[in-house]
Amino acid sequence: MVCEQILGKLSEFDTSGKTIEYVDIEWHEAFKKIHKKTTDHGTELGIRMDDSILTRGLYQGDVLYADDEKIIAVNTPPCEVIRVSLTLIESVDRLELLQCIEKQAAKVCYEIGNRHAPLFWGENDTFITIYNEPMLLMLQKLHGVTAEKELKKLDFDQRISASIHN
Repeated sequence: MVCEQILGKLSEFDTSGKTIEYVDIEWHEAFKKIHKKTTDHGTELGIRMDDSILTRGLYQGDVLYADDEKIIAVNTPPCEVIRVSLTLIESVDRLELLQCIEKQAAKVCYEIGNRHAPLFWGENDTFITIYNEPMLLMLQKLHGVTAEKELKKLDFDQRISASIHN
């Protein structure tokens, strides 16, 4: 079976009485045009997208195939990421505190972007980027920054990066 377009989101489909199969698309594969995959039910699947996928990407819940019995949707599995949060410093002046946080945020975004790594908004005013050991060590050395490794399912709607290619 060859899929050549995204039919919509799984949440938009009537799934009652249908088998839902998922095909894993890793974060670093989401912007590739051609894939050869197998679903979690063993269905072999070819994916051949047009050039629009290079900017749109394949996201969690995208439906690639649907008929009366079966729906095949994208699953983006969790991956290792670095959660970056800015440490509030003690300050007597609120303006000084805000300026310090702005500088910390700019430094974090610069360092991640300088390494061409994808960047996402996280919960509670944090940043998320893809894990690699040198990136984690560098971020942990920045003053006023806490960087921790964790396993997380990326939400591409929260990306800050202009592109996700890495």
